Amino acid sequence: MKLRSTAFLLLLLLSWTAWLPAAETQLRVGTFDVDASPPVGSLMAYDPVKDIQSPLSCRGVVLLGADDPIVLCAVDWLGISNDGQRVFKEKLAQAAGTTPERVAVHAIHQHDAPRCDFSVETILAQAGVGGGQFDPNFARVVIQNAADAVREATKSATPVDSIGFGEAIIEKVASNRRILGPDGKVQYTRYTATKDPVVRAKPVGTIDPAVKLVTFFKGDEPVAVLTYYATHPQSYYRTGLANPDFPGMARNARQDETGVPHIHFNGAGGNIGAGKWNDGSKENRQILADRVAAGMKTAWEEMKRQSITAADVSWATEPVLLPLADHLVEENLQKIVHDPESTPLDRHHAAKHLAWMWRCQAGDTIDLGCLTLKNARVLHMPGELFVEYQLAAQKMRTDLFVAMAAYGEYAPGYICTEIAYSQGGYESSDRASRVSPAVEKVLMDAMAQLLESSHAKE
Repeated sequence: MKLRSTAFLLLLLLSWTAWLPAAETQLRVGTFDVDASPPVGSLMAYDPVKDIQSPLSCRGVVLLGADDPIVLCAVDWLGISNDGQRVFKEKLAQAAGTTPERVAVHAIHQHDAPRCDFSVETILAQAGVGGGQFDPNFARVVIQNAADAVREATKSATPVDSIGFGEAIIEKVASNRRILGPDGKVQYTRYTATKDPVVRAKPVGTIDPAVKLVTFFKGDEPVAVLTYYATHPQSYYRTGLANPDFPGMARNARQDETGVPHIHFNGAGGNIGAGKWNDGSKENRQILADRVAAGMKTAWEEMKRQSITAADVSWATEPVLLPLADHLVEENLQKIVHDPESTPLDRHHAAKHLAWMWRCQAGDTIDLGCLTLKNARVLHMPGELFVEYQLAAQKMRTDLFVAMAAYGEYAPGYICTEIAYSQGGYESSDRASRVSPAVEKVLMDAMAQLLESSHAKE
C-alpha cells in the first residue's frame, strides 16, 4: 500500500514539474493605447492649443514572462523629462507589477504637441510663475489613464510563440541637418522644413535610412508591432493644431491597414530631419507619411519569423552619470527664472537647465536600457541623440538585429558627438545641449556594456 502511495505521489510530482516550466517560459504581450491630446486652450510646447487636428496617443506594450514585467511606452509629445519621467515610470511600473527600472518611456518629439517636466513646474512655482510650457494637470491625467490601461493590458495579455524581425530602406525622408563648410564648421543647419533650395540641394549626409520592425505572433496572428526610425518628425508646426505629424500618420496608417496595434519609436534623430525633401509646404506632410508607411510595409512583408519564449526575453540597464555642460551657471539661470521681464519660454528653458544641473551635481544617474528579444537587441536611450550613436551600436554587434529608441529621458537636451561640440551649429549650442563633449565616451562605453561588445575592452 505504501509503495502505491509513493508511486502515486511521484507521478503527481512529475506531472506538476512537467507543467511548471511551460507556464514559466510562456511569453505574453499586452498592448495599451490612450488619448494624449491636450485640451483646447492649454499650452503645447510652443503655442496654445486651438484644436486637435489629429489625436495624439500614449501607447505601448507590456511583456510578461519568467522575470518581472517590462513596459515600453511611446508618447506623441515633444519630450518627457526629470520628474515627468520619474512619475511616468513609477505609475506604469506600479500598474504592471514591476519596478521603474523595467519601464521605458519615450517621446516621439512632434512639435505641435505638449512637453512634460514636473521638476520645471516645481522650480517655476517656487518663483511664483506658472507651470511652464505645458499643462501639468493634463499631463497627470494622461499618466493615470496610461497606468489604468497598462493594468488592463497586463491582465489581458496574449500568449505569443513567435517573433518577426524586418527592416527596409525609407526613401527621401531623412537627411543630416548639419552641413559643414570648408573649415570643418557648420555652415548651414538644414532644419526639418528648409525653404532655401541651395541648402536643400546639399548631399543627404550621414543618416540611418532603415526602419526596423519587430512583430509578436500568436500562431499566425500578429499581436503587436514595434517600429524604429531615426528622424526629427516635423513637416511644419506652430499651427496651434495638435497632431502626430508624419511618423504618427504613417504608424496610424499601417495600424489601420493591418488591424494590428503599432507602437513607433523615434531613433537617434537629433541631427536628422526631412529638410532635404521638405520646404514646409503642407502637402509634404502626407507625402512624407506615405514614404515612411511604405518603408514600414516593406519591412513587414520581408520580416523573418522565429519561435520565442520568455527565456529569450530579458531587460538590462546601465546607469550613467552624464557630464554637465560648462555653460550652465546657477546664478545666471536663477536670474532668468525670477526676472518678470523674461519670456515664459525663456523662464521654462532656464528652469530646465537648473533642474538638470542639480541632478548632475547630486550624482543622479540615468538608466540606459537594453531589451533582448532572442537574437535582437533594442537600446533605449536618452535625449536628442545624434545618429552616430545608433550607427555605432549596430557596428558593435553586426551579428545581431540592433534597433534604437531615443528621446527617452529628455532632460539632457541634444546629445552630440564629441567633435560636434567644436563644429558649432544649433544642436551643440548652449541653449540646445546640457552635456559636455565627454558625453560620447560615457555613452559609447555604456552601450558596449549593454551589447556585450568587445568595444568596451578596447
